[in-house]
Amino acid sequence: MSGQPNLANCLRKLRKNHQWTLQQVSDRTGVAVSTLSKVENDQLSLSYDKLLQICHGLGIHVTELLSCDNDPATNRARRSVSSAMSTLRQLTQNYDYHYLATDLIRKRMVPIHAFARARSMEEFGPLTRHAGEEFLIVLKGEIELHTDQYKPVRLKTGESVYIDSTMGHAYLSVSEQDAEILCVCSGSEQDMENTLLGISSLQIVDE
Repeated sequence: MSGQPNLANCLRKLRKNHQWTLQQVSDRTGVAVSTLSKVENDQLSLSYDKLLQICHGLGIHVTELLSCDNDPATNRARRSVSSAMSTLRQLTQNYDYHYLATDLIRKRMVPIHAFARARSMEEFGPLTRHAGEEFLIVLKGEIELHTDQYKPVRLKTGESVYIDSTMGHAYLSVSEQDAEILCVCSGSEQDMENTLLGISSLQIVDE
């Protein structure tokens, strides 16, 4: 019936949009290459459980796969209103992170509302570095930005900085209260949010 999504076409389009091989999809999902090949050639249908397994492995929702409009370059209809339901808090020794819009997957940007807790490099420890770039604006208080390429610089409320995140960096509070900041990280990784969460999880502390 025309107008109905065709799983073979949708899966093939998704794979090609992300330049994945069948083997890479198999590695991500645990579904055999032979099975995936038969699905893409419309020679095999999938049970709902197997369909969920593929979507879970690829980090997408079933409706996203079956929409066949799964090219991130053309899908412009996404929206996320930040609330307690779509915010993930992660408390570390250096920052109190509040990840925003966590209900969206494969975001081009990762917005983070945070509070800088450390007040010296001795307290902060090794500089942080990760793929991509980031923009930071100070919402309240004052911070001191340390990098491995530039002299430290202080930023007051309303001031901002844009940096290459592969450069070692640290944001220290130099105000009486923990400085409040908004940081937006971007990069080419498919799941950058989880990459950032993984890096900071090494410094998680109990409240």
